[in-house]
Amino acid sequence: MWKKCKRYTFLYGKYFSNHLKVMMEYKADFFIGLFSVMVQQFTALFFLKIVFDHIEVLKGWTFYEILFIYAIAFLGRSIHHIFFDNLWTLGWQYIRSGNFDRLLLRPVNPLFQIVAERVQQDGFGQLIIGGIVLTIASVNLEIEWTVQSLLLLFVFIISSGILFVAINLFFITFSFWMVDSLPIVVSVFQLSEFARYPLTIYPKAVTLIITWLIPYGFTAYYPATYFFEKESVVAMALITPVIAVISFIIAYWFWNKGIRAFTSTGS
Repeated sequence: MWKKCKRYTFLYGKYFSNHLKVMMEYKADFFIGLFSVMVQQFTALFFLKIVFDHIEVLKGWTFYEILFIYAIAFLGRSIHHIFFDNLWTLGWQYIRSGNFDRLLLRPVNPLFQIVAERVQQDGFGQLIIGGIVLTIASVNLEIEWTVQSLLLLFVFIISSGILFVAINLFFITFSFWMVDSLPIVVSVFQLSEFARYPLTIYPKAVTLIITWLIPYGFTAYYPATYFFEKESVVAMALITPVIAVISFIIAYWFWNKGIRAFTSTGS
């Protein structure tokens, strides 16, 4: 097991360093991508600020509390965006073109190969914005950071990233039966926008769906509430890592089931 982990870490390092070299060959593209994502995220925050210029609170939630939720969502998404963005392309780039057959012939996990074959530089912009927004929100909320709370924040952000990956992996796996399930994945991913706001502002049906069916609620809202000391949802915040691990196990089990059902398109 240890040898396997060491081998995959070494392989990923090789893939990653090659991606970095390619990115640096096209520095303008790298910085344009970075900048465009930052502008996109700032635009979303700008509209949020306009809304709060007209109201003081949104169902009991202040501007900076919602900003804090936004920040955790940005940081979790950035992990998915940087390292796992290639999952989106499974259908059209691998299955439809016949490239997935090539992956199966190699003595390396096919999921690892798909993930490692791309590093999305735009995600670094999301990571930077997430860090800036988190700092601004924390200062204005006067959150007292301790070693324990910082560690917990780190665990929540990693868990958020794992959840984004797990949900994406689960729904893109339908490509093994449909050739390309991208439209489904895009539709489901839109639900993650709900997780940027307090779930208490939505009808109960929406809250139940994005908490227990497609658990985007654990990507930002529940982890963030831990730092607001809202006792009614602290327990939900603390089970975030458990939800993330279970979600990934289910998604990976489904992925393996999809591979067993896979038949080449013959392209």
